[in-house]
Amino acid sequence: MKKLTIALVVLVVALIGFFSSIFIVDERENALVLQFGRVVDVKEDPGLAFKIPLIQEVVTYDDRILSRDIDPLEVTPLDDRRLVVDAFARYTISDVRQFRQANGSAGLVAAENRLDSILRSQTREVLGSVTSDEILSADRAELMTRIRDAAYTEAQSLGLDIIDVRIKRTDLPTENLDATFARMRAEREREAADQIARGNERAQEIRAEADRKKVELESDAQRRSEITRGEADALRNGIFAEAFGADPEFFDFYRSLNAYRAALSGSNSTMVISPDSEFFNYLKSNNPGNASPSTFTAAAPTAGAPSEDGLEGDAMESEDAAPEETGNGASLVPLADPATAPESDPATVPVD
Repeated sequence: MKKLTIALVVLVVALIGFFSSIFIVDERENALVLQFGRVVDVKEDPGLAFKIPLIQEVVTYDDRILSRDIDPLEVTPLDDRRLVVDAFARYTISDVRQFRQANGSAGLVAAENRLDSILRSQTREVLGSVTSDEILSADRAELMTRIRDAAYTEAQSLGLDIIDVRIKRTDLPTENLDATFARMRAEREREAADQIARGNERAQEIRAEADRKKVELESDAQRRSEITRGEADALRNGIFAEAFGADPEFFDFYRSLNAYRAALSGSNSTMVISPDSEFFNYLKSNNPGNASPSTFTAAAPTAGAPSEDGLEGDAMESEDAAPEETGNGASLVPLADPATAPESDPATVPVD
């Protein structure tokens, strides 16, 4: 009975020892076998592994790609426009032995704190060597690559491989927003004023060009109109000359009628004309070329008859010739024979 009990105890202890010596390495992890705090073995392949029970212990570390967000930090670029940068990094534990030696039992927490310091330092150094315009432009990808390469060497001492560093957002500090917005507004207003000035300049050029073309067109039209008018005047004068050459007497008669119409129409005032003037030749006789000149006066319909005796006698001698009406109701009446009338007395032609 005692032997059976001892055998069972030994079997239980052996089973406990056997199961205590076995551990499983996950494909997503790496394992370290520690003996009294010293690394004695590294298990990177997934599957079953063995250790010495009670003497050795196993510590596992994640073998996947890890992410670390950096707290927002303030950087000052070359143009002294302070920016608040929010970034993150992707990394892996490349050497678990080095990782354990560098970070001790604190493990991943200590490693991430030291990684934050490295990334913040390199971010300030790289972004401080360029202007804010470059940080906010498409060249930011190159800046992130520079940050990664600069932090990679320092992270190797921690047993880490930095895969990538990315800037999530870049903002202005709260106290600088108003000043920045005012500067941007002033710059936009300056650009708007410049564009308005250029537009006004262009408008003046277009307006001046239009005015010049207008003057040219008006000048050309005036020149053509003068040419046309001169040609028409020449044609008219030619027609008049031809008509005058065909019948000079009729031409004189026609010109005299036009002169009568222009002189005795409307509200013309009294005209003083010499008795022997040729103006009334065609009103004196049907044959003005053979008739002797006589004096006529144009009297309005309301005017009274002449009171002089000599004029009455002469009017009786010319009673066969009826008074001739003018265009405004006035009439022309022969007054005296020029042989008996003094040459110095003018013929008065009241109109209206």
